[in-house]
Amino acid sequence: MEEIRIYCENTSAYVDVAFGAALNEIAPEGSIAALVDNKLKSLEYRIISPHNVRFVDYGHPDGRRTYVRSLSFVLQNVVREMFPDKVLSIDYSLPSGLYCEIRENTSQEDGRPKVYFVTDEEIAAIKVRMREIVEADLPFTKKMLSLEETVKVYTGNRQKEKANLAKTLGRFNYSVYYLDGQADTFYGPLAPSTRFLKTFDLMGYNDGFCLQYPMDGSPDKVLSMKRQSKLANALKEHSDWCHIQGVGGVGALNERVLNGKIIELINLSEAFQEKKFADIAKQIYDRRGSVKIVFIAGPSSSGKTSSSKRLALQCRNLGLNPKVIELDNYFVEREQTPRDENGEYDFECLGAMDLKLLGEQLNALLEGKEVEIPRFDFKEGRKLFEGKMMHLQDKDILIMEGIHALNPAMIPDVDSSKVFRVYVSALTSLSLDENNNISTSDNRMLRRMIRDNRTRGIIPEETITRWASVRRGENRNIFPFQENADAVLNSAHIFELPILKYYAEPLLRRIAPSSPAFVEAARMLKFLDSITALSPAEIAAVPPTSILREFIDGQTL
Repeated sequence: MEEIRIYCENTSAYVDVAFGAALNEIAPEGSIAALVDNKLKSLEYRIISPHNVRFVDYGHPDGRRTYVRSLSFVLQNVVREMFPDKVLSIDYSLPSGLYCEIRENTSQEDGRPKVYFVTDEEIAAIKVRMREIVEADLPFTKKMLSLEETVKVYTGNRQKEKANLAKTLGRFNYSVYYLDGQADTFYGPLAPSTRFLKTFDLMGYNDGFCLQYPMDGSPDKVLSMKRQSKLANALKEHSDWCHIQGVGGVGALNERVLNGKIIELINLSEAFQEKKFADIAKQIYDRRGSVKIVFIAGPSSSGKTSSSKRLALQCRNLGLNPKVIELDNYFVEREQTPRDENGEYDFECLGAMDLKLLGEQLNALLEGKEVEIPRFDFKEGRKLFEGKMMHLQDKDILIMEGIHALNPAMIPDVDSSKVFRVYVSALTSLSLDENNNISTSDNRMLRRMIRDNRTRGIIPEETITRWASVRRGENRNIFPFQENADAVLNSAHIFELPILKYYAEPLLRRIAPSSPAFVEAARMLKFLDSITALSPAEIAAVPPTSILREFIDGQTL
């Protein structure tokens, strides 16, 4: 029998395997998928030519995604079995897992889905049945179906959005996975079988429940339950608004683009977001007797700079006089900056800020005194005092934006009743279909890649390879303090992914297969394949004050 030589990156050794052998025949224990020449494949993948192979387990990001996709399929099967006349919706990500609802097969008058309010007893029963399927070690198998066959399967499953997406993509054939006779698609490889999915939980949450999967770094423990109601409400509001506009998934969004009706949706989305800015400005105005400082925080590429300017405009409409100070001007001198575990300067930790000076100046401003605002010279690594004086009059309000703005430890000696805190993030609730949500982190990474390449000359590889470090900083310095916000501002737009695809796809295609960023680039390209890009003429309809203009250029704020 002919043998094929592959290079196994896990063992740094060459292995001879039989022609046509499946990866699961040689996979190390615990492997859930594999990177074949830096492209993610299921362990069903058969070797017919030489390759570089790296097997991945739950410790790898693509291993975790494979686990969650497979676990979602198990949940889907159980819901379909227990509630045959209803539909499972895996709507969006929460800090504790995936938020899910069981929905009726009809909508409310305004277009929002009718939710079946699942009881604690029913959630417990779903969990028991899922564990039975896991213990049964049932295989996930893949078949290629024609477009007509695919649409028929999804229509029979009452998955209107999934059938709609398949039709808008216009392909001849589609990969469809099967589990115990039931069909579905999760847009990526699945585990070899259900026995890999032993760690999970279900917890009741709002109108539905949260599907919890293992923690990063602790595959035997599920994510801790965090009921962050302000964040969840913002996600829910955006999800409901998408349905009200008749866009329950990417398929419906693609239809708007293909039918030349996207500009109307751009205008509606911008109007919806402008109303949120006005609402928050009104909250600040209503507290004008006490609030004099507005802090704005959010993760990378959320549009914090644009949001602070848009919020300032709405405050001016109400008669307030906003003044903006960059929190970055309050860094400590370079040599005083704490270092991280690698001995590098840690500019993102709270200790990198001159909290004493910041507190003193804010208290002085609140007392009506005049202060000299510093400017931090990043080249020299020190603060410069150049005579920029400031004091707050009756209608003045100070707006400050920075990563630690929601952390109460930043200004422990400042009267908290004088401060209004705003959390900004691109909280997209648009899903690919009924049970495949879109990662808000992926949305933000695309934004950052486009902006950094345009304004800073940073190549896409650098953005991608740095992203894990950016995420660690957010998990440490931003996400734990989200619920401290007085208001949450969602900077996501329903129309932005078709625009981001237009700009990001050429950048991602430049990344070579040998690049350490190729795995992520390939994943993002596969995701963007499901989205229909806008034309330059349609992109021109995005107003110059849009948050999205911060990333694609053309902003006039």
